[in-house]
Amino acid sequence: MKVAGFTFVRNAIKYDYPILEAIQSIMPVCDKVYVAVGKSEDGTLELIKNLPSEKIEIIETIWNDDLREGGRVLAEETNKAFQAIPDEYDWAFYIQGDEVIHEKDHENIREALLKHKDRKDIDGLLFNYRHFFGSYDYVGNSARWYAHEIRIIKNNKSITSFRDAQGFRKADNKKLKVADSGAFMHHYGWVKDPRTMQAKQETFNKLWHDDDWMEENILGVEEFDYFKNIDSLEKYSGTHPNVMIDRIKNKNWEFNYDLSFNKTSLKHKLKGLLKKLGWNTSYRNYILKK
Repeated sequence: MKVAGFTFVRNAIKYDYPILEAIQSIMPVCDKVYVAVGKSEDGTLELIKNLPSEKIEIIETIWNDDLREGGRVLAEETNKAFQAIPDEYDWAFYIQGDEVIHEKDHENIREALLKHKDRKDIDGLLFNYRHFFGSYDYVGNSARWYAHEIRIIKNNKSITSFRDAQGFRKADNKKLKVADSGAFMHHYGWVKDPRTMQAKQETFNKLWHDDDWMEENILGVEEFDYFKNIDSLEKYSGTHPNVMIDRIKNKNWEFNYDLSFNKTSLKHKLKGLLKKLGWNTSYRNYILKK
């Protein structure tokens, strides 16, 4: 069995992406990792080139910033990395630049890869998600956060990245049939210095919205207001991946939140109640198989 990792990145230093940690977290499971590095305003290309591993294969790309609808350019860059994977690989392990796998899940992932490699009715593997918010001590626990997504797919080039690279679809927009990986993805996209987070918001929201929307909703402030964007959080009591330890130690901002201020909309409360009763009304970008 051969497994290739793949990801894309641009301006990782400027926007403080844990891209090195992301790549390093999947290396023990992968034989190669293909990285589409977009032309950047910082030293992102050199950062990836300096990773001390022969497993890294770099594809230099130029983002089409005119794809300003639904984050389509992110899917396009994902597809560039996936298409670079040779046919000899059985599986393709996708990781985004703000996602990290815990080393304790490597064995679960390997077991799932072996178990489902030859199943014709399985297109990929599904991961559980932890969405960290504000700092490394809090996770979002409302229905607004997606609980699962596909991050490993068969090396089948009829599969392509879907919408803004959240997941994948097959030809004719068919949902993938997936099995549970038994692993968690740690998502750190909402954990940055508030000034860096604001800069990221100003750049990345351009991939979804026009100038008028940007002017009204994003521009005009120096720091991102985490508290304005909270509905419900909980304290995280688990451990972080080892590759994240230095980054966490070097955190240069403070974020503390009083959980008594949690608020959940009636819509999300109803979704939570239905889920407890066995009715999951959340959007699913996949078909889960046993």
